[in-house]
Amino acid sequence: MSERRWVVNASPVILLGEIGYLNLLTELSRTLVIPEAVGVEIHAGPQEDVAQRWLEAEGHAYLRQSAPVDTAIAGWDLGAGESAVLTWARQHPEYEAVLDDRAARNCAVALGIPVRGTLGVLLLAKREGLLDQVQPAFAALVKAGLRIAPEILQAALRLAGEI
Repeated sequence: MSERRWVVNASPVILLGEIGYLNLLTELSRTLVIPEAVGVEIHAGPQEDVAQRWLEAEGHAYLRQSAPVDTAIAGWDLGAGESAVLTWARQHPEYEAVLDDRAARNCAVALGIPVRGTLGVLLLAKREGLLDQVQPAFAALVKAGLRIAPEILQAALRLAGEI
């Protein structure tokens, strides 16, 4: 079993749910945390959302109370979910933040918080043999609404050995 500990923001949960790979969050990490503020963001989405149904069922076990936002993070003016994820990761240095928002990722890097995005989760899944290819999943992510520069997608496909 992996020793990975992840604290996850709404977009990876929502996007992985939309493309049918929500299971990767629990299969690739030993410990998964979803701060309450992230749960609120997920619950604000449409009722038919896979992530919302998952959070109400098995995902409920991963919800944790959000701490007050760390002052170093508050200055970045991020959303409540991103701030809660980064605060958790800063208070628990053994955790990696899983989020897609560029400003939040920049904050994580500036504060020395380990970070990966949804593409990184899929690349790890391929490396660990849970996916044969990432290209179809990447295409599905874009169709589901992930906004990402084409050159980032190309770089990720090169990392996966698929181009």
